[in-house]
Amino acid sequence: MQRKERKTLPTPVLSRAGAYRAAEPISKVRPDAEEILRLVLARLDDMKAEDTVTIDLTGKSTIADTMVVTSGRSNRHVGSVADRVLEDLAAAGLPARVEGMPHCDWVLIDAGDVIVHVFRPEVRAFYNLEKMWAPARPHGRRAS
Repeated sequence: MQRKERKTLPTPVLSRAGAYRAAEPISKVRPDAEEILRLVLARLDDMKAEDTVTIDLTGKSTIADTMVVTSGRSNRHVGSVADRVLEDLAAAGLPARVEGMPHCDWVLIDAGDVIVHVFRPEVRAFYNLEKMWAPARPHGRRAS
């Protein structure tokens, strides 16, 4: 008597919209930091994000390889930009964590190797992340 092999079904996952869907196969190869950055920058350009700056964090921090700082024109624009970036990351099979979506003054998207900050212009000017993470100036003589 032969035993029949059982087929195992993928574990259902609750999507952001609240609907259950089948989990993605685990065998997908995770894109590298450059591919993730390319995907993020393309979506920011499509969504008309403004003043996009890319900061290389290699050797400065272990939190990520690259940080992207950009602006939206309003709370609604910031939320739309962030939502579309999250959709593209999810479509590529990349899990991303997000903070700040309810108010949309500053939305942080953590895609592992790439961190994306989407700000309203006033909030971006207040926190000035670019200055904080900019390359250090060489030490020299002070002007008198």
